[in-house]
Order: sequence, then C-alpha cells, then structure tokens
Amino acid sequence: MTDTHRTKYADTRRTLDLDPVTIRKARALARKAGAPVVSLAKKHTTVSVERATLRLAGLEGADVEGIPWVNRLVDVVREQVGLEHGVALPVWDAMLANNDDLLVVAQKAASGSLTFRIPEGHDAARAGRAARSSISAGMRRIDANRKHRDKLIGKYGNPPAPWIYLIVATGDIYEDIPQAQAAAREGADVIAVIRSTGQSLLDYVPEGATREGYAGTYATQENFRLMRAALDKTSAELGRYVRLTNYASGLCMPEIASLAGLERLDMMLNDSMYGILFRDINPIRTFVDQRFSRQIHARAGIIINTGEDNYLTTADAVEAAHTVTVSQLLNEYFAKEAGLEDWQLGLGHAFEINPDVPDSFRLELAHAMLARALFPDAPLKWMPPTKHMTGDIFKGFLHDGFFNLAGALTGQGILLVGMMTEAVVTPWLSDRDLALQNVRYVFNTAGKLHEDFRPAPDGFIANRAREVLGEAVDLLERVVDDSLLEAIGDGTFGLMKRPAHAGRGLDGVIKKESGYLNPAADMLDEGVAR
Repeated sequence: MTDTHRTKYADTRRTLDLDPVTIRKARALARKAGAPVVSLAKKHTTVSVERATLRLAGLEGADVEGIPWVNRLVDVVREQVGLEHGVALPVWDAMLANNDDLLVVAQKAASGSLTFRIPEGHDAARAGRAARSSISAGMRRIDANRKHRDKLIGKYGNPPAPWIYLIVATGDIYEDIPQAQAAAREGADVIAVIRSTGQSLLDYVPEGATREGYAGTYATQENFRLMRAALDKTSAELGRYVRLTNYASGLCMPEIASLAGLERLDMMLNDSMYGILFRDINPIRTFVDQRFSRQIHARAGIIINTGEDNYLTTADAVEAAHTVTVSQLLNEYFAKEAGLEDWQLGLGHAFEINPDVPDSFRLELAHAMLARALFPDAPLKWMPPTKHMTGDIFKGFLHDGFFNLAGALTGQGILLVGMMTEAVVTPWLSDRDLALQNVRYVFNTAGKLHEDFRPAPDGFIANRAREVLGEAVDLLERVVDDSLLEAIGDGTFGLMKRPAHAGRGLDGVIKKESGYLNPAADMLDEGVAR
C-alpha cells in the first residue's frame, strides 16, 4: 500500500477527539490478552506445520488415491516416532542413511518399507543441517518472488487507494482465469479466487488443477500457479500490476500460506479467529497454525485480510461493533508479533448495519472512521453489505452505492466490490461490470470529499466512535481477566462458543519435546528478529 494513508487520514483521530491514553490502553490490553496465546503457540506444533515444512523443502505430488505425499509422510513419522521432535530430524536422518531424496522417502514410508528413528548426537546435527539446507531452497524461492513482485510494482506503480477488490468463484480454475482477466480489464486491482466451500475442513491440500468446486475453486499449488501466470500476462497487457488473493485458513493454513509464498500470491485471507468461530476448528490448533502462516506472509511480503466482517453476519452490527474493534486490535498484535508490518494489515470491517435502522449510515461512518483512526497506516479492508441484501437488485445497487460513499469518505485501503445480486445468484460478468460502474461513479463524483468531510466534534458520529472504543476497552479488560481462550469459549465473538479443548483438528496438535527441531520455524523466527 502507498504512504498516502497516513498523510490523508492521520487527522481522523483528532477529528473524532479520541483520547490517546485510551488508545494506548486498548493496545496494551490486546497485547496482554494475546501474549499467553503466543506463548502457547510456541510450545506446540501441528501436523499442518510439519507438512508445510516438507512443502518448503520441495515435496510435492500425491499418491494414486490423491492423498499428498506430505500427508503420507507426516502420518507415518507420527505413527512410528511421534512428532514431538518435529518431522525434520527423522526424515532427513532417513534420507542420509539411505541416500534417498525426499519423494522416495515419502513413497517408501507410505509403502511400509522404511523405519524412522529420532537421531541423537552427531547424527541429529547432520540431519538438522541437511534439513535446513533443503528448506532454505524454499525460503530463497519465496524471497525471490517478493523481489520480483517489488520489481513489477516498481515498473507499473501502485493504483490509487482504495484498491478495487473483486471476486471470481466458478469452481473451475480454467473458467476462473478468463473471468479474472476480464475483471482486471474492467478496472479491478485485486482478484480474489473464492475457495470451494468446505475446503477449510479438509486436512490435506488437493493436488493439481481442479475443475469442480462448490461456490468456489479449490486452493491448490497448481491453481495458484495458473492464476498468477494469467494475471501476470494481463498485468503486462494493461501496464499495471494486478494482485491475486486466496485463503490461508482452515486445517491447512500453514501449508496454503507456504504455497502462496512459493507461487507469488499477493494477499491472503488470514484471520486469527475465523476458523475457530465459523468452522469450529480447535482454538489451539488455529493459533499455532496462524502464527506460522503469518510468519510466512511476513517473509513473502503478502498482505493479510482479516475476517471481522464475519462477526457481523451472526451478531448485530450495532450491538457488536466493539467486538470488531477488539478483534482488529488482537489481529494487529498477533500479526506484528509474527513479523508483519502495518502496510500488510488488511484489517477487516463491514457495512452490515440494517439499513432500516435510523441513522444507519451515520453509524457506519462512525465505525469506519474509528477503524481508520486506530490504524492510520493499515490498508483497511472494507466489506460490502451482504446480511441485509434482500434480493431487490435496485435497492441492493443503491445500498452498495452508500457503501462505496462511506469508503470514499473514510479512507478504506481495500474495497471489496458489492454485488446487487448478492443473495440471489453467483454474480454474472455483467453484474460485476455494473458493480464496477457503481464504484467508479461514486469515487469519480465524490473526488476528494474526505478532505472536506469533518463530523461535528461532539456530534453523533464522534460520540458513537468514542462509545465503541470505550466498550472495546471494557471488553478487553474482561478478556484479560478471563483469558482469551475462555472468552472465545464463552461466545464473546460472533456469538459462537468454542471451547479450547474441543473442535476439529485438536488431534493434530502436538506439544513439543526438548530437542524439537523445525528449520523452517527457526528461519522464520530469525527473520522476525532481524
């Protein structure tokens, strides 16, 4: 994102007359609430973290049943010697002992013809060095992709904010590609390939190009590669860099994050609590996985998009506004602890207040301005109305127009294009074209209206923003007293109760033993420390 956000919107905090002491207190409480979770994450690994490590070392492909070799190998290692010491030591020890490459070791393990051990002493040191050398190749590829992206952005420049974010969701990667290219030609700056419904609950990443998916397309390494290549071609055609987004969430969050870095995706949906709340994935599994995945994003220069908008689809957008602010502050803490910078924090919020509520637009402006004031250097991601779209496409088109106007007034960095056919059909290309016209009309006619827009210092908007911030501080104090895991278990966020020792994927969480080794995690920690 550009440096203009702070210069344009740095005075929002003063306009709303937000107390700097209260803001500092809110951030301190978020750190205090999040720190025990980070400590817990550092003491555990997961099957997906270990599989991601193998992917970074170059292990690709699947067996005849379509099960990835990384799954087969991690499962056998866990069965024979456990994962308390990580997958790297036993696997690279076997590679050195048998003079085999990683794929052959995986195939032998799956066939039952290989026995693993936890090496000690000199053998452990040799295995650790060999593993680090192999994994370094993946890290170098991620680093090279980041440099190449920076080179392309230097060549083409960044589009003005907000970046126009538009989705494709056919289920067929070969249909997604021409739709994505058409959207880019019509003015979209960011293309998001919606993931097939339910993939977040799969404990493996499908292999290869996929042509069937429900309400979206499977996130696979080959699909990432195909779409990135297609958008690079379109970027050259248009003379501007078109960014690509997918989802690093669910049971395979670390793996998908690693694949995104290896294939030069630019943004990833990556929220610290989304999988817990809306997919019933175990909280500990999620926090361990999200820390590793965010470290990958930090190294790869990927912008994350968080999922606060989802809370407002299950909870009332007025009554629960402060939970969005709390989640934004927690997401900021977890992201920065993992090494992400302000320009990589696409913190989420959404235009989801019932339009029949009196002064709903003023309330939306208050919430959006509060987010901008709290995070002046972050490219906030502003989500369009969905919950209260009725199927009346004319009303929906107008509703989206108000959403776009709020974005123009409050300096959102990433604006997801709202569709008038929301809740009716999967949008047609013509729907996307009309939606883009709506965005262009509002932003062309509003111009620099944000320079003139100043809510009354003690008026409705400013008072509402201060009220929400105060409620957020009160909630954070309760979270600190009870612990974040207890708060999640009690249904504090999105009205979903998710206990720490329940949920999908809990059996994939492993407590580390003394001597645990993961060169990928070590290299990522070293990067954060630099």
